[in-house]
Amino acid sequence: MKKTEPISRKGGFGISLMPYSAWSLLFVIVPLIFVAYYAFTDDNFRFTTENITRFFTATSAVEGDNGTVSEVKTYVVIFMRSLKLAAISTVICLVMGYPLAYIMSRAKPRAQKMLVTLIMIPMWMNFLIRTYAWMTILQDTGIFNSILSCVGLGPARIIGTETAVVIGMVYDYFPYMVLPIYSIMTKMDVKLFEAARDLGCNSFGVLKRVIFPLSLPGVLSGINMVLIPSVSTFYISQKLGNGKFFLIGDAIEGQYIANNLHFAAAIAFILMVILLVFMGLIKYFAAKFVYGGE
Repeated sequence: MKKTEPISRKGGFGISLMPYSAWSLLFVIVPLIFVAYYAFTDDNFRFTTENITRFFTATSAVEGDNGTVSEVKTYVVIFMRSLKLAAISTVICLVMGYPLAYIMSRAKPRAQKMLVTLIMIPMWMNFLIRTYAWMTILQDTGIFNSILSCVGLGPARIIGTETAVVIGMVYDYFPYMVLPIYSIMTKMDVKLFEAARDLGCNSFGVLKRVIFPLSLPGVLSGINMVLIPSVSTFYISQKLGNGKFFLIGDAIEGQYIANNLHFAAAIAFILMVILLVFMGLIKYFAAKFVYGGE
């Protein structure tokens, strides 16, 4: 009787990747190809770079505080505003999330499960419901201003400002910062910390030389998972910002609603390229200055 040869480890690994590869091809690669195709074609599907150049050259008149009117590059300004708010939100998430992730990773197993559940509970609710909840909290007659009035501090104008948008971004994307860092930290061997202390490191030295370098993959993953959706968000700015200022996601949505599909695709394509370059730079400098690599 002829024996059946076992599938090689390499062949079995390739077969196991087939569902993921098919999923990535169908729902990631193919849509990106269509975005690029629409970005570099006109309404008659002829090749053009006009959509790309329009993003960098389109201007609009803006009235300054002193009454003067000046021309600004519309979409460049919108993108810079989006990047600014996304960067602020990412930094806040990192500053708050890093120590929380460390506390979670050093807690007892039962406490870890409870803390992870508490972090994930908001993600079980619909994104729109969470945003509407913050509208109720931050509006002029909302819960926050009611508390301020009770303690004699008076109402604060928050809704319709960039601060409200940042609060919404931080709340919605905070779990995406904490969980990747926690997943890395929970695998760290406590003996490494003890060895560092035995070699003369204080608490800050252990953090700088051991904990942070080892947790850097989680930090980079968290930054990417918070920064990218924050830059491209549009619903948060519409509801918490009262539509007073546009973000790049609003610009894409507006062009799509106006049936300017090619220009909407061009904005999305430029945003994707900029974010990919930014992610590459983060990875390069992290490897160079933290790990000492090339």
